[in-house]
Amino acid sequence: MQQRLPSLLDPPILFAHRGARAHAAENTLEAFSLALRLGATGIESDVWVTRDGAAVLDHDGVVRRGLRRPRIAELERQDLPAHIPTLVELLDLVDPLFPISLDLKDQAALDPVLRAIEGRNPERLWLCHPAADTVEAIQRSGVALRTVHSTRVDRMPGGPERWMATLANLGVAAVNLRHDDWNGGLVTLAHRFELLAFGWDLQHAHVLETGLRMGLDAVYSDHVDLMVEVAEREVGGPP
Repeated sequence: MQQRLPSLLDPPILFAHRGARAHAAENTLEAFSLALRLGATGIESDVWVTRDGAAVLDHDGVVRRGLRRPRIAELERQDLPAHIPTLVELLDLVDPLFPISLDLKDQAALDPVLRAIEGRNPERLWLCHPAADTVEAIQRSGVALRTVHSTRVDRMPGGPERWMATLANLGVAAVNLRHDDWNGGLVTLAHRFELLAFGWDLQHAHVLETGLRMGLDAVYSDHVDLMVEVAEREVGGPP
């Protein structure tokens, strides 16, 4: 059994992956609202930009219309299906300090994201991207949000220790790895560089238990009710 190790965030953030997608249509205001009711302490989604510059939340970035699959970038906001919300609508839904994690799926969406979050506590936004050069560019731009590198251990240039040192020097806030990449030693290494350790795809009770016990600072799960139940048992309830 994994020994209980401390996290840097106490309690860890419980991100509802694409909302409560195990119980409602993902990346919809319904799913986000349900995640709040079930006790999530953070919301995760994927952000794209429309042709007219609106930051919207969807996973694939395409719209299914019969045999056609136009990209969101090719459409105006008003032409999108009603179930696809804007980032502004999510911001209006949640508490002003509520953590939001966004996967930047289209680099052109960065400016619309910044416009949407301006004056609305941008420091509660965790912006995730898998490309190291993009993470570096976002961090060097000085934008007022928290940058997260979503990656895998075998994709860290020079190995975990060297890459975490690089991220720390850049001021990146967190490293986001699939749950089975993390172990207690690697979480401790991230914390030594004052990087937060985020874990994604924690869908089962034993996986959530292990992740929280090794000191992860945030976990992502489709099953919000299970995630909240395990977190209450392992680290106590939300503040």
